[in-house]
Amino acid sequence: MTIIYAILIFCVLIFVHELGHFLAAKACGVKVNEFALGMGPAIFKRQKGETLYSLRILPIGGYCAMEGENEDSDDEGAFNRKPAWQRAIVLVAGSFMNLLTAVILMIVIAFWSGQPTTVIDQVTDDSPAYEAGLQSGDEIVAVNGEAIEEWSEVIALIGGNESGAVEITVLRDGEELTFAPETEYDEEMGREKIGIAVGVSHNVFEAVGDGVKNTGEMTVMMYDVIKQLITGEVSTSELSGPVGIVYMVNDTARAGAIYVVYLAALLSLNLAVINMLPFPALDGGRVLFLIIRLVTGRRVTDEMEAKIHFIGIVLLMVLMVYVTWQDILRFIVPMFS
Repeated sequence: MTIIYAILIFCVLIFVHELGHFLAAKACGVKVNEFALGMGPAIFKRQKGETLYSLRILPIGGYCAMEGENEDSDDEGAFNRKPAWQRAIVLVAGSFMNLLTAVILMIVIAFWSGQPTTVIDQVTDDSPAYEAGLQSGDEIVAVNGEAIEEWSEVIALIGGNESGAVEITVLRDGEELTFAPETEYDEEMGREKIGIAVGVSHNVFEAVGDGVKNTGEMTVMMYDVIKQLITGEVSTSELSGPVGIVYMVNDTARAGAIYVVYLAALLSLNLAVINMLPFPALDGGRVLFLIIRLVTGRRVTDEMEAKIHFIGIVLLMVLMVYVTWQDILRFIVPMFS
């Protein structure tokens, strides 16, 4: 089942990426010779207009083959004959679709999980909150005199309390009441607590905000990791390839469907970020060459650019082999030792 989950995630994310290129190409009048999902021999083909649509046997990739993408073409719909801004849109569209997919999945997760409110849902028996008189249904409006709006603020103020008692102001039946429960340290959570749990709301608008915010935070985190890889703070041995991803899918599938959705969002965002790096053969590298050629004119020839992208492809393949080997050493070898 793990393999099926992994294949589905790979196929969907690659399809979304290539669909972005395809839709942008069609919108810009670029001739698309073939739109394929998968690699290797075709198991399904259908010609519609100028484009051949195909499904190929190996679910490990896909492509949107455009006229004049990697060679000169005199066709008026060729990629190489389009203005630079249109070519840039086509190149960026794949990563944009993966970014959009990540945002949508994070919104689904936020709505599914719900947003913590400031209304107490449960009070643990014999807890400091119970002894102080706090009740289910109380709405927390202030902690230690500080007005609060979000549950995270309550956690921060109670969790960091070192005075022994914390002042909790709640709204109960339209009346403000103040209680002073003693805090107790939770070794597992590593912070102070008083023994309350809050409810969650499933608000679409809040979920949209949280989904966008969480995607932004993940993006910053990914760029930080890339920076650490470049500076040597993080070893390349910690990277994961297809084998590692299959194992991650296995672990998340055991935890539940919501974690599989989260992993899919993470991988989709990762695909968007990596593809936009200014490295030869990647979409970001091709955009970089567009900028360079705008500045230098024809001093960078199509042949020269093609050679550089080919070198980039070779280097990426070498990296993939290295990462896959590291995955084998990390995940598969221990199973036989």
